[in-house]
Amino acid sequence: MTVLSIHGLDAGYNGVPVVRGLDLEVAAGEVVALLGPNGAGKTTTLRTISGLLPVIQGSVDVAGEPTDSRRPYKVARRGVAHVAEDRSLFPGLTVKENLRLSPGLKRRDRAAAYDRAVDVFPALGPLLNRRAGLLSGGEQQMLAVARGIITNPQLLLVDEMSLGLAPVIVEEMLPVVRRVADELNTAVVVVEQHIHLALELADRAVVLANGSVVLDGDAAALRDDPSQIEASYLG
Repeated sequence: MTVLSIHGLDAGYNGVPVVRGLDLEVAAGEVVALLGPNGAGKTTTLRTISGLLPVIQGSVDVAGEPTDSRRPYKVARRGVAHVAEDRSLFPGLTVKENLRLSPGLKRRDRAAAYDRAVDVFPALGPLLNRRAGLLSGGEQQMLAVARGIITNPQLLLVDEMSLGLAPVIVEEMLPVVRRVADELNTAVVVVEQHIHLALELADRAVVLANGSVVLDGDAAALRDDPSQIEASYLG
């Protein structure tokens, strides 16, 4: 089943498109790595899907319903979880309080959600009552991802999970994305600077350049023959 369907998308800032004519579909349980050089339009695409930026032209549908012109909280309630590049945590609140604020999380589901977060990231267990601002960078990223997945989203958007983290932590965290897709049948779009790690966990890779798709292919094939990725980055 197709969860995310984008057709002819133009999106950007102040009416000026950064993304142009984008077509993208992601199925339930599929992980798509959205790759490309800085400024290619990757973050713009994620922000448009989650309603943080308006659609200039084209359409964005999640589970068969348009998200165009909807407010971000309404998009979130429809099953879209966005783990932003800046993590968007509340530093003065505890880990548990940050989890409690996950969009769409009902009061009756909170205990199970905390258990789910600790199951995915055991390191969060002893930290539930610690303020988020006192966590290490890796712990904050765990919390940001956990907050995104505890509501069992239909679509998970992850923007630069590895940013500012040690490689050993990155290698521990990225497989969580694969686990979410496999166990929850969630469609996942992940933007990641570590191309080889992204290709390890993804089913497909889509490369953007100057706001347009220049390559869309099987991740395993591209991992075995990286020359296509290199060529797309070099234009």
